[in-house]
Amino acid sequence: MRKKLIKLLKILLLSILTLLIITIATLYFSLHEKLPEGKPGQEADEFALKILDAVKHDNYLNTDYLKWTFRNKNHYLWNKKLNIVTVKIDDHSVLLHLDSPEKNEILSTLYFNDQEKKKMIEKALVNFNNDSFWLVAPHKLFDKGVIRKVVTIKDNTKGLLVTYQSGGTTPGDSYLWKVDTNYRPISYKMWVSIIPIGGLEATWENWTITKTGAHFSQHHKLLGFGIPISDLKTWND
Repeated sequence: MRKKLIKLLKILLLSILTLLIITIATLYFSLHEKLPEGKPGQEADEFALKILDAVKHDNYLNTDYLKWTFRNKNHYLWNKKLNIVTVKIDDHSVLLHLDSPEKNEILSTLYFNDQEKKKMIEKALVNFNNDSFWLVAPHKLFDKGVIRKVVTIKDNTKGLLVTYQSGGTTPGDSYLWKVDTNYRPISYKMWVSIIPIGGLEATWENWTITKTGAHFSQHHKLLGFGIPISDLKTWND
């Protein structure tokens, strides 16, 4: 009886595994898109400049402080003047000196050994790189190492393909921006190393004008799931 039960469980597990593989393969082949070809040059740069104008990039550059919460759990206070950010995750905070990482520190009265501190700082930096990108990506079109290309998309409109050759946590990632008639971003498609399916599309919605005049999207949707940004504030000294 026991042998039959074990055999039945093995068959069941094999069936579940097979179904899972089939489901993943189906999703991959139905959703995956190849990275499109595009044309670099003046047209792409002018396209990017129009996006920057739409999101009031100059006001963003002149913003001293940026505060927000990502997905209702990761909290950030970014001193853009000094390029220092306080990251609060779980029950502890980390102070990141983005231009001087040797000064990074844990803000806590609890004791952590060196290995624990290193992991906490690494996690804070990875989270900041990811979570801040969902907020300020339209302002990063002319970052160092960025390649910009104009792409003709399916509805015969133009999109801007942006590839980050350096910087961040995962250099080499690409994003194809779609914009409205005023060049404000509507969505982007992603070709990123942490997602095996290329071309997944995330919306950029619920745009707001902050106190310093910079424009930010406070909500995204990816595969039907919401990615909220809350408690958004900007100010200057």
